[in-house]
Amino acid sequence: MLVTLSIRNLAVVEEVDVVFHAGFHVLSGETGAGKSIIIDALGLIAGGRSSADLIRYGCDKAEMEALFEMEQGHPVWETLEKLGIHCEPEEHLVIRRELNTQGKSTSRINGQLVNLTMLREVGEKLINIHGQHEHQSLLRAESHLGLLDTYGAAVIGPVKSEYQERYSRFITAEKELRALQESSQRAYQLLDMYRFQLEEIAAAGLTSGEDELLGEERVKLSHSEKMMDSVAGAYDLLSGQRGLEAVSIALSRIEDISGYDSKGLQPIVEQLQSAFYQLEDATFQLRDYREKIEFNPGRLEEVEQRLNLISGLRRKYGDSVELILNYYEQISHETDQLENKDERLEKLRAERDKLLVLVMDSAEDLSRVRKQCADELAAQVESELKDLQMERTTLRVQITPSEDPKGIEWNGRRLRLSRQGADNAEFLISPNPGEPLRPLGKIASGGELSRMMLAMKSIFARHDRIPVLIFDEVDTGVSGRAAQSIAEKLFRLSSTCQVFSITHLPQVACMADHQYLIEKHVVDGRTMTQVESLSNEGRVKELARMLGGVEITEKTLHHAQEMLNLAEAKKGGNERPA
Repeated sequence: MLVTLSIRNLAVVEEVDVVFHAGFHVLSGETGAGKSIIIDALGLIAGGRSSADLIRYGCDKAEMEALFEMEQGHPVWETLEKLGIHCEPEEHLVIRRELNTQGKSTSRINGQLVNLTMLREVGEKLINIHGQHEHQSLLRAESHLGLLDTYGAAVIGPVKSEYQERYSRFITAEKELRALQESSQRAYQLLDMYRFQLEEIAAAGLTSGEDELLGEERVKLSHSEKMMDSVAGAYDLLSGQRGLEAVSIALSRIEDISGYDSKGLQPIVEQLQSAFYQLEDATFQLRDYREKIEFNPGRLEEVEQRLNLISGLRRKYGDSVELILNYYEQISHETDQLENKDERLEKLRAERDKLLVLVMDSAEDLSRVRKQCADELAAQVESELKDLQMERTTLRVQITPSEDPKGIEWNGRRLRLSRQGADNAEFLISPNPGEPLRPLGKIASGGELSRMMLAMKSIFARHDRIPVLIFDEVDTGVSGRAAQSIAEKLFRLSSTCQVFSITHLPQVACMADHQYLIEKHVVDGRTMTQVESLSNEGRVKELARMLGGVEITEKTLHHAQEMLNLAEAKKGGNERPA
């Protein structure tokens, strides 16, 4: 459950620290006092969208921190572990969020930085907020399927997952088939171009690295005459009297006298010997190299022509022979695909048809389990509505095929498939005996919609294990006995989770276990909101204000105390279910 909430510099709230408890909580106060800011803060803690406009005027940032106490085994611990957030179930769970004036926010869970997606995933396991206008979603038939799937998640979920996996494969095959069909004309144009390119590249007979080797050969052939003159001249110099012969004579003379000063002359002798042998080896290599120099104008012309051919191919297909050959392999593969297009079309069509059978089998399974859950949901909602002064109401969840003239033909119908299946769901209601079932959005009043949504929230709370359930004026549009029934329903609901309700109705407020007064004050020219946990005396005064408005008389105070006494008696005889 939510244990504490701290807010700093959020809208008109300068500094608020609130302690909460188990059970049913009511937030009351004048219109505009800032009750919704408390809900906004919890929404931000749960990963809701932020805005720099929420920061109190003149402040650099807004801060919110919530401390939760969660039992071991709650789904939130598994979510935290999956996200890589280390927490011990024996410890409190602390979520902190800061907003700055640049519109950015920073979030931490037990001190560890998390992004907004991670915060939202954790927040969904902790807090469920029912806004003032959320019951309007019941008027939109397109939202009814989602509500049904949420209710029957344990049964519908696995079947829906299998359907969605098959649907994804079917859509992929369908898109590939359509793309292949639509590309026919372009495919034939490409095929002609690819065939010409393949023929041109194949005729060239390229080999990897050929252009580099030919370039080197061209350089040598172009300068063969100069190379011959230089190599021959160098050989003549080394092999003549001023070359090896001169070095040999010099070596002989030094050797003759080396015995007179071996320490000084012997190293020189060794150097000369080494130099002589190296010069001798280089001379022989020059002689051999001279014999290999080719002066061949015909071969040079062949090399030039070959390089010109490769240069032309490089301009068209790649900057090197390797890239040209890679391109050749690529278009060979694409040409093979295009030449076998009809065969591929038939194969894809057969695969698509096979996947269609699978996806429609799953869609039918999904419809079947939805119809089962629809009957169960309708029965449970009717049961909940009896507690909310709508005991004569009949509800049905109608499941029908989602037909579409442009959809997929199946068993004589054209159906629109989506990731949600091939079904439409709509809540039909008959508020009074003898009246036909009609769409909920066409006949339900605001008060009836509020009670319908509360009934569903009560049912969902038993399934999703979310510990904090918040209602922002769920009692809008109701009064009298209906308001009392809503109060009793909220009280009973607080047995499975911590319930918070913003209300202006004393019938609801008096059934709370804990009541908080939200007030707005002006201090030093600045408006600020304060939150006060009310004692019994404070609750009497607040209930009297809710009953009588500005003027609080002894009669209204007496009436308020009487309401609290009756509520305590009601709660004592209407214990929360275990």
